Amino acid sequence: MATQKMLKFVSTPREMPEKRSAAERSEDFHEIYREYAGQKAAEQAGRCSQCGVPYCQTHCPLHNNIPDWLRLTAEGRLKEAYEVSQSTNTFPEICGRICPQDRLCEGNCVIEQSGHGTVTIGAVEKYITDSAWENGWVQPVSPRQERAESVGIIGAGPGGLAAADALRRMGFQVTVYDRHDRAGGLLTYGIPGFKLEKDIVLRRNKLLEDGGVEFVLNCNVGEDISFDAIRGKHDAVLIATGVYKTRDLDIDNADAGGVVRAIDYLTASNRVDFGDDVPDFDDGELDAKGKRVVVIGGGDTAMDCVRTAIRQGAQSVKCLYRRDRSNMPGSQREVQNAEEEGVEFVWLSAPGAFTGHVTGEAATAQERDVDGVSQVGGVRVQKMRLGAPDVTGRQSPELIEGADYDEPAELVIKALGFEPEELPQLWGVDGLEVTRWGTIKADFQTHRTSIPGVYAVGDIVRGASLVVWAIRDGREAAESISNFLTGDARVAAE
Repeated sequence: MATQKMLKFVSTPREMPEKRSAAERSEDFHEIYREYAGQKAAEQAGRCSQCGVPYCQTHCPLHNNIPDWLRLTAEGRLKEAYEVSQSTNTFPEICGRICPQDRLCEGNCVIEQSGHGTVTIGAVEKYITDSAWENGWVQPVSPRQERAESVGIIGAGPGGLAAADALRRMGFQVTVYDRHDRAGGLLTYGIPGFKLEKDIVLRRNKLLEDGGVEFVLNCNVGEDISFDAIRGKHDAVLIATGVYKTRDLDIDNADAGGVVRAIDYLTASNRVDFGDDVPDFDDGELDAKGKRVVVIGGGDTAMDCVRTAIRQGAQSVKCLYRRDRSNMPGSQREVQNAEEEGVEFVWLSAPGAFTGHVTGEAATAQERDVDGVSQVGGVRVQKMRLGAPDVTGRQSPELIEGADYDEPAELVIKALGFEPEELPQLWGVDGLEVTRWGTIKADFQTHRTSIPGVYAVGDIVRGASLVVWAIRDGREAAESISNFLTGDARVAAE
């Protein structure tokens, strides 16, 4: 009987949940996909071919047992499907929404390779966990036995929170320190609501708090509390700060007014969504309304920026990327969504300078330099072509001489990626080894750093990466920390 519910990919076509129209969704920050109905989720899950070697699972950083929870969903056994799903993934409802499934599980689905269209793994994962919340199956951690040892976690992003959850399940006392006023890191302040509505993140934060995780927010390590004080207070420390330093451009007029960092722009938009007071948004600096907007970059952060600008009521939104569509790092699904919403992509283009005009009473160049009144008026666009491959194997962009032109813009958003802050200097820590890129040196299996009892996970070790990798790191580090504190590899979550 179970087999009859599977292998439907020949007779049942691939079908995503209904997507709200571009005109409707461009007016708000709600998620763009509607919910699956139970019957539709079961039908789509039933398309899984139950491979003997499931490439979807192999290519998932968490090695989620995808075929099993698809089969259970197809059979209507949703609670069991949720239990299988959350056994390997701390935040399945978040991964179901924001993982680039087209590059991971779905991109490696066997029936996709055979021309039948991939199983909609992400949408089913989201449906399973949303159903679990609705039915009250998601409960706070209740460890079988409390332990005296405590762990301090610096950073309340996905890596830190995944470790906090796993350590609490083992009974350890956990305190999470974060510089922001809400936990979640980029899940809260970096990713827009149309990809991940904020109540999804906040209810996870509350679940962790209800399970005994202590949060110390608005806490800047190195300013409000020293790293040494955290080490002295806890038996082990986990660094999970992420990377927040924005890569910059070495071009003319780089500091002109109206040229902003993606992280500032997205954080302001998310804070407005929360109802916070955001002066830089209220005075127009970080608000795209009525402006011609140019976003520089081709990753997922750039996609978040262009789609946010559309929703803020920008007059026009253009994205400059120095390579072509097939070479861009961002999700192709996101590019399609952005184009539907009215974003124009200008491929093989890079900024050469920011052109500006003087505002206010200052008129001379000297006055402009002193008073800082230069306001961006446009971007000098340099056209590129793809030349020989670089060390990564991707073709390197080369400048086409004499093909420059000026693109008018009142708001320019730099979405060029992130680099690590210089933590040893910021925190005054001796002996914390970093790589030549500034990321923390940590063992990729145990996540131990050069300081005994100190571990590190996520982007601060990997460089800017995916949420799912941070979750994996956090779960692995929790096991290592447990072994370190107990000397017993058998201590496991109950």
